[in-house]
Amino acid sequence: MRTYLVTGGAGFIGSNYIQYMFRKYGKDIRIINVDVLTYAGNLENLKAVEDYDNYTFVRADICDSDAIRKIFKENDIDRVVHFAAESHVDRSILNPEVFVKTNVLGTLVMLNAAKEAWELPDGTYKENKRFLHVSTDEVYGSLEEDGTYFYETTPIDPHSPYSASKASSDMLVKAYIDTYKFPANITNCSNNYGPYQFPEKLIPLIINNALQGKKLPVYGDGKNVRDWLYVDDHAKAIDMVQESGRLGERYNIGGHNEKQNIEIINIILETLIEMLPDSDPRKANVSKDLITYVTDRKGHDRRYAIAPDKIKAEIGWYPETMFEEGIKKTIKWYFENEDWMKNVTSMEYQKYYDDMYKNR
Repeated sequence: MRTYLVTGGAGFIGSNYIQYMFRKYGKDIRIINVDVLTYAGNLENLKAVEDYDNYTFVRADICDSDAIRKIFKENDIDRVVHFAAESHVDRSILNPEVFVKTNVLGTLVMLNAAKEAWELPDGTYKENKRFLHVSTDEVYGSLEEDGTYFYETTPIDPHSPYSASKASSDMLVKAYIDTYKFPANITNCSNNYGPYQFPEKLIPLIINNALQGKKLPVYGDGKNVRDWLYVDDHAKAIDMVQESGRLGERYNIGGHNEKQNIEIINIILETLIEMLPDSDPRKANVSKDLITYVTDRKGHDRRYAIAPDKIKAEIGWYPETMFEEGIKKTIKWYFENEDWMKNVTSMEYQKYYDDMYKNR
């Protein structure tokens, strides 16, 4: 039985990945989920698997070297999938130190623990061990509106404390690959969306606010462009890279769903109106009049767009979910999980939301 150590598995992408892997492999794998459970980590995301015999949750901080080394000593880890990170750009602008600590130091701790557990006396590694570092397209900076794309060879040029911390962690993984021949890969993905996403991110924020008749905050002119990737497509890509990717390589994972933020908001509103029955009182709340332009984010990158040519050519992965299909699946999930949304939008989230948008 292959054993996976997943960091940040109670978060949005991590929890979707864990559920995807159990759907695919069932009892043929074992997953150990390590998460410190910050505001964005939520064990409700994993209720479907929490009683599985081959699933274990460990509450620990990836910056805690002793805790992480203990997990490696007590388990024969075959795969590490490193999701754990502070990930919201606005929060990084408010508090860069937390991002550097978690994203850079935490990654270093994970690398050292895996290297110590897997390295043989001659400097090679135990057979069939692999480490995958999950990163973002934001490390590449911003594209002009001229149809160019991010490739694996695009120079690293981060603009926010968040993207700088992720770029730093990418460079650490690359250094371990180059210096120690460490068996790792790096993936850089575009914006994910889907079930269980914390509503500080655009799509769940708009869905939640629109259903309640609240203002829909739009940064700047709303024409910043992002490439959107349905989270299950990302989970599939990660699994394929771990099993078929060339060790030491970086792979870009993109959705071929480039859209302006204002376009995303309009699609969500139109889809909500289409999907809500006339008898649902929330339908009366949904209106484009809720769109409210607010002061732009500091250092806001204009456009991201990934070319996933390499992963398609070498591994055979391609995004299967176009945005119009994915957004309907996402909205349907939020319709069916109102209690989940109510739970995560209470208390600390509300304070953060007020701080970010109330006076803009």
